[in-house]
Amino acid sequence: QVQLVESGGGLVQPGGSLRLSCAASGTIFSINSMAWYRQAPGKQRELVASMASAGSTTYADSVKGRFTISRDNAKNTVYLQMHSLKPEDTAVYYCSTDLISLLRARERYWGQGTQVTVSS
Repeated sequence: QVQLVESGGGLVQPGGSLRLSCAASGTIFSINSMAWYRQAPGKQRELVASMASAGSTTYADSVKGRFTISRDNAKNTVYLQMHSLKPEDTAVYYCSTDLISLLRARERYWGQGTQVTVSS
């Protein structure tokens, strides 16, 4: 089994910054990609940013230039640095990973989610 443990959410004022972290552990052979999604009340879950094992990144248009995804491959950890936060960034943020297990099966896992609230 694989566990994803997220941290770093909280309440921040508009224009502020937060950094989210997500550490993967368990029966991991290799990680293909790690990503952050978010889901606001009444809305569908959407991709915020992702990073492949080779380092290529993808960002939602709404966060380009404000958010940065990074990985520490040695620690199986992904980060999301968020700057210039806006009230519309308020959501539950979920970490997700696409990996190869020790049994050589391709699997996807999700974290439990961390709340980010941007409000004055």
